[in-house]
Amino acid sequence: MANLLEYVGCVHIYLGPYRGNPIALYLKRTETGCQISPKAYPWNDVLGVGETPNKAAADFEDKWKTKGLAAEMYSGPSWEGGIKPEKPAPPKPAVPPKPAAPQATAPAAEPNPNPAPPPQAASAVSVTPSQSAGEPK
Repeated sequence: MANLLEYVGCVHIYLGPYRGNPIALYLKRTETGCQISPKAYPWNDVLGVGETPNKAAADFEDKWKTKGLAAEMYSGPSWEGGIKPEKPAPPKPAVPPKPAAPQATAPAAEPNPNPAPPPQAASAVSVTPSQSAGEPK
C-alpha cells in the first residue's frame, strides 16, 4: 500500500497586489525519513527532507527561501498541528589548541646570555629576627 499524504500547512503567493490561493503542503512518511512538498505545479520541485517532520519542515523552509521569490512575494509557510521547524544546532566553537610543551633538551649551540648566579650556601649560624635588629639578648 502506498504511503498516504498528510496535510501539514500552506504557503500563499502574492501576485502583484493580490493574494493568490494557498498552496497546500503535504507530508509523506517513508522508511528513511519524511518529505514535505507542495503538489501544485510549478512549486512541486521544492522538497524538504528530514528524519522527522520538524526537520523536514526546516529543510523545506530553507529551500523555499532559495526558490527565487522575494520575501514580500509570499507568506508562510504556515504550519498546521504540532509541526515546528527544527533548525539544526549551531556549530560548537572550536577548542583552541593547547600550547606546545617546552622541549626538555635545549640545543647546545645557543648559550644562555644571562646565566643565573650559583646559589649561595646557607651559613651554619642561625640569626633570629631580634638579633638582626641589633637588640641585646
